[in-house]
Amino acid sequence: MKHCLLALFILNSYLIKAQSSKDSVINVVNNLFDAMRNADAKQLKACFTDSAILQTIVPSAPGTVKVRTDRVDDFAEFLSNEARGNADERIQLEAIHIDGALASVWTPYAFYYKGKFSHCGVNSLQLVRLGSGWKIQYLIDTRRKEGCSGN
Repeated sequence: MKHCLLALFILNSYLIKAQSSKDSVINVVNNLFDAMRNADAKQLKACFTDSAILQTIVPSAPGTVKVRTDRVDDFAEFLSNEARGNADERIQLEAIHIDGALASVWTPYAFYYKGKFSHCGVNSLQLVRLGSGWKIQYLIDTRRKEGCSGN
């Protein structure tokens, strides 16, 4: 009986920790997109590690793509010059995977700029759990205007 109770306690502790890790990852991702909507550069920068990488896969010549790299500071500066509500990226949390201090999040999205549909795509985020909590280390996205639902 004692072994059974101990096993249940350990399993319950593991499930609580797993749930809180998942919730913490979701909070960081939601904070990122809330910061965009609120034009809050400080909140946005707080979501990322100091060495974070932002990339976008963009169409180039017909049938080819390029990968564009941006800096978090440049993105934060862009947001700080926007009015609240101008940059509205509406995401769906589709997949979240966590292994220790690594998390991967997949979010299809539709982006609206100044209330008008702009484009859609998918964000792939890689987060790392540091002493200060979960932070985004890498974000890459796709962008397109066709094949978007809800626009």
